[in-house]
Amino acid sequence: MRRRELLVLLGGIAWPGATRAQQRAMPVVGLLSSFSRGPNPLGSGPLAKGLSETGFIYGQNVAIEYRWAESNYDRLPGLSADLVSRKVDVIVTQGGTPPALAAKSATSTIPIVFTSVSDPIGFGLVASLARPGGNLTGFSNIAAQLTPKLLDLLSELVPQAGVIGLLVNPNNPIAEPMIRDVQEAAGAKGVKLAVLKAGSGGEIDAAFASLDQLHAGGLIVDPDGFFNGHGEQLAALASRHAVPTIYARRLFVAAGGLISYGADEAAILRQAGVYTGRILKGARPADLPVQEPTSFELIINLKTAKALGLTIPPTLLARADEVIE
Repeated sequence: MRRRELLVLLGGIAWPGATRAQQRAMPVVGLLSSFSRGPNPLGSGPLAKGLSETGFIYGQNVAIEYRWAESNYDRLPGLSADLVSRKVDVIVTQGGTPPALAAKSATSTIPIVFTSVSDPIGFGLVASLARPGGNLTGFSNIAAQLTPKLLDLLSELVPQAGVIGLLVNPNNPIAEPMIRDVQEAAGAKGVKLAVLKAGSGGEIDAAFASLDQLHAGGLIVDPDGFFNGHGEQLAALASRHAVPTIYARRLFVAAGGLISYGADEAAILRQAGVYTGRILKGARPADLPVQEPTSFELIINLKTAKALGLTIPPTLLARADEVIE
């Protein structure tokens, strides 16, 4: 066989190494989420916008591997290990502290960008905000630290309430320190705090039933990502039991909840997209400081307030970023 013919023949063979090289020509981002499968958070929306600001367009020059825990934190270690085995270029975690901890345990080499982690230093994700060190960086929503603020807002809305409930997911490591912070704030106000725990839909039902027995005048739902998948259930139960309830995310108010206050999650996701793109271009997570939120949203649902027989104080309405009527 002539040399030229041999080269042509070899050129038509798909060698395994060449196939892998072609597959990796497009970088792959692994999304590890504690949420349920929903609208594409990287292919559209604020995170995609952040990626596009660095030149990466989903489906054109960047691919996504999705892993959804469906609010079951026990699945996160296995999902993290799967992404690592697929040798993704960057892991983005969504849904708070649990997915970030799972990703950190799974790899010390693949860059990780976490989002909406309450206390990244306290949970050992980074050495410091300015100099994260290691392979992790990302964005805090300081949600646990903000929960006493939810108590302030709820007390402003229902000043006559002597008992306030706090609904937490005991499976989240931020639950206990958050409970302590809110208990301290409640004590300073002379309000009794009733701590209710729920890690399943059935336990949420039971928690609301106990509110009637406690004669609670209001309820705080903690910012844990588990509750995101139960927005409609929470809103329906709050309405059925006539309990004014405050949340940490807008999505609950959009589902019929009364009021929410928290970091601008869309802004956090957009910034995470920018960080992911910078890492794909060669930046090291250790050199990208962890950022805390600079903007917060107060959302009020007037229709729900009317159904509960509540009048929103004018001072609270004046501070609202959005009013749903």
